[in-house]
Amino acid sequence: MQIPNDYLERVYAGVLGKLVGVYLGRPFEGWTYQKIMKELGPIDYYVHERLNQPLVVTDDDVAGTFTFIRALEDYGISPDLPAEAIGKAWLNYIVEERSILWWGGSGNSTEHTAWLNLKKGIPAPHSGSTATNGLTVAEQIGAQIFIDGWAMVAPGQPELAAKLAEQAGKVSHDGESVHAAMLWAAMEAEAFVSDDIDHLIDTGLSLIPRDSLIAKLIADIRGWVKEHPDWHDTRQKIEDKYGYDKYPGNCHVVPNHALMVMAVLYAPDDFQKAQMIVNTSGWDTDCNAGNVGCLLALMLGLDGIEAGPDWRGPIADRLLISSADGGNSINDAVRTAYYIANLGMALAGGNPLDAPKGGAQFHFSLSGSQQGFRPVEGHGSASGVRIGNVEFENARALTVNYGALGPGQSAAVTTPTFSPREVLSMRTYDLMATPLVYPGQVVKARLVADRHNKGAVSAQLRIRAYDGDDRLRDIDGDAVTLNAGEDRVLSWRLPDLDGQPIAEIGIVLTSIGKRADGRVLLDYLRWDGAPELTLHRPAGDCDFWRMAWVNGVSFFSKRYPPSFRISQSRDEGIVIHGTRQWTDYKLSSDIVIHLGNYGGVCARVQGLRRYYAVRATRDGKLQIVRTRDADTLVLAETNFDLVFEKTIPVTLTVKGSRISALFGGVVLEAQDTSAEAFTNGGIGLLIAEGALSTDKVNVSGT
Repeated sequence: MQIPNDYLERVYAGVLGKLVGVYLGRPFEGWTYQKIMKELGPIDYYVHERLNQPLVVTDDDVAGTFTFIRALEDYGISPDLPAEAIGKAWLNYIVEERSILWWGGSGNSTEHTAWLNLKKGIPAPHSGSTATNGLTVAEQIGAQIFIDGWAMVAPGQPELAAKLAEQAGKVSHDGESVHAAMLWAAMEAEAFVSDDIDHLIDTGLSLIPRDSLIAKLIADIRGWVKEHPDWHDTRQKIEDKYGYDKYPGNCHVVPNHALMVMAVLYAPDDFQKAQMIVNTSGWDTDCNAGNVGCLLALMLGLDGIEAGPDWRGPIADRLLISSADGGNSINDAVRTAYYIANLGMALAGGNPLDAPKGGAQFHFSLSGSQQGFRPVEGHGSASGVRIGNVEFENARALTVNYGALGPGQSAAVTTPTFSPREVLSMRTYDLMATPLVYPGQVVKARLVADRHNKGAVSAQLRIRAYDGDDRLRDIDGDAVTLNAGEDRVLSWRLPDLDGQPIAEIGIVLTSIGKRADGRVLLDYLRWDGAPELTLHRPAGDCDFWRMAWVNGVSFFSKRYPPSFRISQSRDEGIVIHGTRQWTDYKLSSDIVIHLGNYGGVCARVQGLRRYYAVRATRDGKLQIVRTRDADTLVLAETNFDLVFEKTIPVTLTVKGSRISALFGGVVLEAQDTSAEAFTNGGIGLLIAEGALSTDKVNVSGT
């Protein structure tokens, strides 16, 4: 299959469409049509502020969709990716009771039930089958809500999209839930090459059983749509025949799938109208609106999203993916679109897309993209600072527009690099995240002052880090002068921050004279190099420093004297810090193993079950191991007398294929040149059925 010429842009639109729908529907998720009409009226635009909620939130629809697709990267980019491999990805990326899923309990939450099965050793697809879990659990909505990524890696290939969605769906679901997922994935894949909604539906129907309830439901809805010009009448028909009261469980797929089909039939060429219909209709609004938004955006492109109100501006591409790979959590629609499109290119046998602007983290290469950048408001901020995206040097750049910028005022724009303070008020889903950028790394940004600017400005790189009260404080790099038409590259090696995480990064402009008017283009912003940092409890009664670790243990204390004390009640536990940008580095720490079958430190961590570690065991061994899913390979081993409650100096160095450790004075080295070797990833503290502590962890280049 030939990849469409506008493939990347359409994937970007699909990701944005998914986000718009989820963020629009989330504040009133679970409400009935009657309650929505009474308390909110028709849902024409975002209503989060009316309900005192943040707009960009953690949500299973987003996190699951853009996490489970990573099984393609982890287990082989193949059209034959099996459910068993996707189930392994669940165990690596999902933190129990904390990330991605609704943890509603076995027999209540389908996904929680399936995860428990996987944890017990029941592989997919048995983990989600009707035979294992019963029909009610198997046919809830979850298989459908996670399928958009599988469609976007299969442009114009509905059979492949349905096949991948079936395997992914069967990790946790079965029956009509999987039929709905297959049909919608096929529709989205075909939306790359057709804008005929009836053709898309027929394509989906051709890939599921003709006698399935989903097929019968669609036939009914098509008939009602022809009979009733007003969608309200069809919605009532759906409630009467397929309503929530007809199906057991918390959130059955059938009623919600019916509303999705209705919405796209009444508004096949109108993104906003389709969102209004599916959200106003109620029930599982964020799930339904997310799938509808992705489909319509893939079919209509960015122009379709932008034909109505400004859906994109308030979101600014922001996207949160809570998982055990914390460096992937603070994300944006551009980064995600490139990732998915590259998977699709690989599936099609093509070459990966060129990394824009030399691999810069923020490059603004897609039309209208902001990659999370927004004006900073507050004391001293100039009014009327606006952000845009323009064509620039045969590419695109972010614009920072300002007017009447005078002494004492600043025009600052930043983007998130770690959990925002809003996470404290987000309900249901925790955000597991680690910062993207760290002390010791070198940040660079290219700025270009428009030649029509009036008045020079001073420009600085800015980071915003948490302080001892969990508030953000501004820290600025050296200033450079930007006159009209000038082009400068700012560079800054980030300073030590007493263990506090960097929450935002960006630029700040101030006027040099009495007034400055104009705009500055941000061509790119990037950071490189290994971190140079000491992780420990900072001064003050604060918590974001600890939240900067992915918490994969039973107990992660805040109050013990050492900065870090972790405990794992059963099996193995790990806390993780850092990102996959980290490649060659050294970590050192003085650890105490208080109790446990084994404990130590990890490097190149890529989730809960993918890492290198040096660990001391209760039965007298010191080992360098590579853990990859359920398999732990001992790469090097020697005798070691583990003494509980004794301080053990540890250094673990990873450089190329070499893994070197100095553990309690004992040297151990290994080499991993296999195809399963890890080349990047963060650090971790590891303990099995016991407790481990340390007061600080140092990370530096090799």
